[in-house]
Amino acid sequence: MTDPVLQASGLSRRFGGLAAVSDVSLELHLGEVHAVIGPNGAGKTTLINMLSGDLAPSAGSVRFRGREIAGLSADRIARLGVGRSYQKVNIFPEFTLLENCRLAAQARLPSSLRLFRRALAETALVEAASLALTLVGLDQPWDRLAGAVSHGEQRQLEIAMTLATEPKVLLLDEPLAGMGAEESERMVGLIARLGESHAVLLVEHDMDAVFSVASVLTVMVNGRVLERGTPAAIRESVAVQQAYLGAAETAS
Repeated sequence: MTDPVLQASGLSRRFGGLAAVSDVSLELHLGEVHAVIGPNGAGKTTLINMLSGDLAPSAGSVRFRGREIAGLSADRIARLGVGRSYQKVNIFPEFTLLENCRLAAQARLPSSLRLFRRALAETALVEAASLALTLVGLDQPWDRLAGAVSHGEQRQLEIAMTLATEPKVLLLDEPLAGMGAEESERMVGLIARLGESHAVLLVEHDMDAVFSVASVLTVMVNGRVLERGTPAAIRESVAVQQAYLGAAETAS
């Protein structure tokens, strides 16, 4: 196996007397979808927030390609090559699909603060935005307002905006939330494709989707890692069945 692109060691986060995450370690590799599952309150989103820089860890280390990034701001971590999506869709609804992606691509450039340059004249930015929209399968026309497209398309757009920043690591926090069956199927296919060329961390409650797309699963309970392994190993784990999946899941 190749060296990890992103490696967390002993990550912990406390909020006063509450330990939301305790001593969590994991590795993300290119070409792999690594899913983190667990009941509500297990610490999954807190973990993603620490990996992305949205939240500083109370203890532990996060290394991107060997470089320590724990405690860096979210924008600096994003420019290094770590992109993320959120539980709640995070787009600019009053802008078009293309404008959303173009703004995301522009944000990673040193020239992004040159306010008087016509952004659409930046051919490279438009090309990066167009490529990202194509990769996620969003149909043209791309001059549609983001706020007017379906929820599933908004989820695709958010991932396209992340891809426009040219990340190596994708942190996806419940990308299937609020989707119907057909939209979920498309999103699972997209995650599988992205996993071929990126290191993907997936937090998701849809267990059918998780087991179909992930090659490695980490199970968290009460802020700690309960178990880690292949989908087959996790399905067979008595500890996981008792703590999270339940007898009904193992029978499916």
